[in-house]
Amino acid sequence: MGSAQTQRQSSPESEFTVRFREVRDTTERLCVPLSPEDCVAQSMLYASPAKWHIAHVTWFFETFVLAQCVSGYRPFHPEYRMMFNSYYNTVGEQHPRPQRGLLTRPSFAEVIDYRRYVDEHMTVLLEQGVDDDVAQVVDLGLHHEQQHQELLLMDIKHLFACNPLRPAYRRTPQPQQEDTGALRWLGYGEGLTRLGAEDQGFAFDNERPRHSEFVGAFELGDRLVTNKEFRHFMQDGGYQRPDLWLSDGWDRVRVEHCCAPLYWEQHAGDWTLFTLNGMHAIADNDPVVHVSYFEADAYARWAGARLPTEAEWERAAAGLSRAGNFMEDELLSPRCGAKGSDDHPRQMFGDTWEWTQSPYTPYPGYQPPDGALGEYNGKFMCNQIVLRGGACVTPRSHIRATYRNFFQPELRWQFGGIRLARDAC
Repeated sequence: MGSAQTQRQSSPESEFTVRFREVRDTTERLCVPLSPEDCVAQSMLYASPAKWHIAHVTWFFETFVLAQCVSGYRPFHPEYRMMFNSYYNTVGEQHPRPQRGLLTRPSFAEVIDYRRYVDEHMTVLLEQGVDDDVAQVVDLGLHHEQQHQELLLMDIKHLFACNPLRPAYRRTPQPQQEDTGALRWLGYGEGLTRLGAEDQGFAFDNERPRHSEFVGAFELGDRLVTNKEFRHFMQDGGYQRPDLWLSDGWDRVRVEHCCAPLYWEQHAGDWTLFTLNGMHAIADNDPVVHVSYFEADAYARWAGARLPTEAEWERAAAGLSRAGNFMEDELLSPRCGAKGSDDHPRQMFGDTWEWTQSPYTPYPGYQPPDGALGEYNGKFMCNQIVLRGGACVTPRSHIRATYRNFFQPELRWQFGGIRLARDAC
């Protein structure tokens, strides 16, 4: 996920310290429902144990802030520099990603001690005051930690889905179903559109520089595709029709025997859905989620439409309120979008990340930051697809209209959903 350069001015130290503590405390609260055993297991290559997430985001502050700014700083444990490094080759060696679940030591309690040690030193540093360059790195570290809050929930969901008990992460009452209404098409004329983040305020480096792009006339679905609509695709043989699929997607369907979105289970002819709240009957009007880019693209083709480009998505989202169903709402599942009454798209923020058809590539004039933090985003700009808008497990303060998420097209454990687009008639 995400990447890294900010042009913000350093906030007053007291405000900065408060935000630092809020983000750090939120990460630990996400682990409260988990047992020590839950925190050490790794369910697949792309997932990481909760304990590793907790340690890695702490490693970030120790490596990129304290070790650089505090004279005579003594690391909590010298081996942690390698154990909890993710992919920063310029920092040094990393423990192999597929083997993070084998790190039974340090214990979870020792990792929390590590966090306390780093937090104490960070608090002293922030209260003393930091210059703008250091403030930028701290700000990046906080947004990086918010990314890992979402990843932690994604990974726990995948881990729990592997358990025959299908345990619930948290029991949260789900809202009543609402009438989403028939999908409506909203039109946008052609023209030059300004895309990307402004120079002021936090944004990852992959959101800059702001630039102009010509966008042809298009239409956008006013809401996300629902479970009921996706089930019609399934019932019409969508997973058995090679004409609907990109070649790599069709290969995946055959090799993995895909017949439904991830976490859908069929018992005696009825479909159920595994969520962070446990097993539930599938709610027809909720947005479909946990589909790959290949599934989203095939559905769009079946529906006589396509996926939006990220430029189209950003144009439609510009100026809209960021209101939506986010991590702080604690539903931790997408919810149905109430029937719209105006000419603006619904559910542009929250609920599900929305697949676009755009490859993850640099904007014109993009330059990665110097040093190790230049590895944050730029080196991943290949063979991945952009998603927009945030999801029900995304922190609300972390999202914006210019945010570019990205994943490999075959992946499904992230909260990916579908919004349709089409060329203007």
